[in-house]
Amino acid sequence: MQVRILAIVLALSAPALAAGPDRPGVPYGHEYFTLRGGLNNCRIRFELERTGRVAFMGGSITEGGAWRDLVCQDLRTRFPQTKFEFINAGISSTGSTPGAFRLVRDVLSKERVDLLFEEAAVNDQYNGYDDRAQIRGMEGIVRHTLLANPEMDVVLLHFADPPKLEMIAKGQTPPVIANHEKVAGHYAAASIDLAREVAERIKAGEFTWAGDFKNLHPSPFGHRLYARSIGRLFDAAWKLPLPAGAKPQAHTLPAAPLDEKSYFRGRLGELKDAELVSGWTLEPAWKPGDRTGTRRGFVNVPMLTAEQSGATLKLKFTGTAVGLFVAAGPDAGVVEFSVDDLPARQQDLFTPWSRGLHIPWAYVLQADLPPGPHELTLRIAKDKNAASRGHACRIVHFLLN
Repeated sequence: MQVRILAIVLALSAPALAAGPDRPGVPYGHEYFTLRGGLNNCRIRFELERTGRVAFMGGSITEGGAWRDLVCQDLRTRFPQTKFEFINAGISSTGSTPGAFRLVRDVLSKERVDLLFEEAAVNDQYNGYDDRAQIRGMEGIVRHTLLANPEMDVVLLHFADPPKLEMIAKGQTPPVIANHEKVAGHYAAASIDLAREVAERIKAGEFTWAGDFKNLHPSPFGHRLYARSIGRLFDAAWKLPLPAGAKPQAHTLPAAPLDEKSYFRGRLGELKDAELVSGWTLEPAWKPGDRTGTRRGFVNVPMLTAEQSGATLKLKFTGTAVGLFVAAGPDAGVVEFSVDDLPARQQDLFTPWSRGLHIPWAYVLQADLPPGPHELTLRIAKDKNAASRGHACRIVHFLLN
């Protein structure tokens, strides 16, 4: 009932979207989605088996996104006899790299998921991940998904923000969208370039960013635009009747990944596996002693914490990558780390948003290790960011690939 009420409120509060000059619903006669392998498997589950489980994974636009509620209501309307379960796997501030490592816990550990929506184009850009990391993270999600459940349909969403709109207006493709599209193309996953749609609708004079869309966290109008675009994807994917005897078919998995070191073997490592050499405490339910904000899943949960330089721990692990999932607040410090006999390096944990938030942040410390057993040595450094109030490191999970 709450979802239906929200959908009505959004529909009434948002200005109408003008029809395009050449085709209803789009400004220039072309669409913004690419179906590729299509969405037949989830449709068969929804329409014939009358059950459906849909997961939404991404950052804050997904976690709190009214677009998600509108899509859920759209699916209920299209398949009124179907019993749906919707999984909100969004975590604010996170992109594809943390997504690849938490995928098992937040999506794959559930009972069979039929359709996955994944968005990371905003946070992958703002959080400073380079081209390689953007591909490794997104491929980690898509390839791991299809390895675990070859019949799951996947849709990648590229949401809008001002830097993307500026590039598109100049005839350029934002690098993060190009990188995510490489992954979508390699795995024949559906995708929607919502950033380009917003840019072209603004160019066509249908609305303005400042007056209507408002922000990268959209106004109700923006959420409605996103949901309508996804609805048109559904229209195109499901326009023909299902053939008799239709059954889900496994998606073809490319034999080789785009990057062998992509995080498609990613998982969250256990805190209890660390050897606490000195200065570290395993807190059963950490919460900040200041009034700084927190994110869901990064407060009142177990954390390994240290606040003094020199605090040391070790972690034995097997894989090609190791990292930290931390709550990086106003007192976030710098860590020194070494794997096996590799030279020690440093990682500053303080982020541009740490002053006012114990923000969830994923740091991949070493990503190109040879397969096999390794040992991480982690120490709080004497150095710290000039803007930080301290030397703290608060580990919520280890990242292992």
